[in-house]
Amino acid sequence: MVKLSTKQEIKEALDMPFSEFKETIMAEAIKVRKEATDNSLYTTAMLGYTNHCKNQCLYCGMRAGNTKLPRYRIPPCDIISSAQNAKDMGLERMFLIAGEDRGYKFDDLLGAIKEITKMGLQVSLAGGEFTDSQYTELEDAGVYEYVLKFEMSHEDTFNRLNPSTNYKQRMAAIEKIKSTKMLLASGNIVDYPGQTQEELIDDIMLMKQLDISWAPVIPYMPAAGTPLAEEGGRGNLETSFRQISIIRNLLPKARYTAQHPGEDPKLGVSAEDGNLGALNAGADTLFVDLLPAAQAQNFSVIDNRIVLGLDHAKKMASLAGMNINVKAIK
Repeated sequence: MVKLSTKQEIKEALDMPFSEFKETIMAEAIKVRKEATDNSLYTTAMLGYTNHCKNQCLYCGMRAGNTKLPRYRIPPCDIISSAQNAKDMGLERMFLIAGEDRGYKFDDLLGAIKEITKMGLQVSLAGGEFTDSQYTELEDAGVYEYVLKFEMSHEDTFNRLNPSTNYKQRMAAIEKIKSTKMLLASGNIVDYPGQTQEELIDDIMLMKQLDISWAPVIPYMPAAGTPLAEEGGRGNLETSFRQISIIRNLLPKARYTAQHPGEDPKLGVSAEDGNLGALNAGADTLFVDLLPAAQAQNFSVIDNRIVLGLDHAKKMASLAGMNINVKAIK
């Protein structure tokens, strides 16, 4: 049985030769996943409903300062139509994701969510920081899970890289979400320029402390024209795989994103080698992008944000020896 309860034990796991890590920590993560999730590959519809954002995060391609990015907002009727398409594919979960767009009418978003839940779809939502009362309204509208990443667990680093908000405000929003009946999905960015091992370990410990339902984490991927992209390139894939295995052992029933890049950056986060590497580390979640191709390229949190369809998820499940799972999570 792998023991990873302290910062020192996590440090030793991160420092372990990768061949030894795969035979111990990673092997245990696969065993834990099989027992906790029936070895499911959770496949969820995803729709980036607006790429407007008021924030100036130093690492995001959709930051307000990116004036070259064509912006869009998908009206509620089209969000609902996309949900119907997802249902027609047999998918029972939908992830609505957006920039922090305060120009998108909140009542319109609530209305779309209510209609989607009436269809029987389970809704996860990521729309940034809302007010306390708005989180309550989202809960009442039927949101099952709210996704708000803490990004970095060290306050000074967070405040430097996220100048439009601050760490205390972000954590207060996270605590408000936890006070509702909505599940909390949260996590970090792995191996961004300047991240120390101590920061990474504290990120892992914070995910454990928050008892997250899902860790939507991938290695840092530079977005062209952002300030952080000038400081360094893509995060280390091996480090990201190590984090997945470690957290899987710490939080067996949580979900972990398998949408990872591989050796060829042009393939984005749907590279088969990256996805399979993450699945073999203990990940269990892939997405089916509902955006039309013309808009998908403009939901550019990262460069080459390529998310493929249901056939890709089925192939990855087969290669990883997992069971495809499109049902609502009980």
